[in-house]
Amino acid sequence: MRVSALPLIVLCLFMGFTFWVMAGADQSLLAFGAQLMSSPNTAQVVIDLYILAALACIWMYQDAKRRGMGLGYLLPFFVVTAVFVSAGPLLYLALRQGRAPVGEAE
Repeated sequence: MRVSALPLIVLCLFMGFTFWVMAGADQSLLAFGAQLMSSPNTAQVVIDLYILAALACIWMYQDAKRRGMGLGYLLPFFVVTAVFVSAGPLLYLALRQGRAPVGEAE
């Protein structure tokens, strides 16, 4: 399986930064999310991100379906997307490279 370099690099940088920030944080990821939702200003950003995450999940589903992949293949990507938003689609893009849709030659 070929891996697409750019999404993989962005994913590694993003997750490395995320883990570094979380390691030094004074609160859990859940407490941080609750704090963000407590103010309308930051709640708007969180809601916006999750709308984008939902759209990315729809795209991943449609793309995987065209490529002959089932829902079981996508569930880990959906879980990662629910927790880290952009990490799920980045991982999907990194692993998707080189797989042609069903009925098309690579």
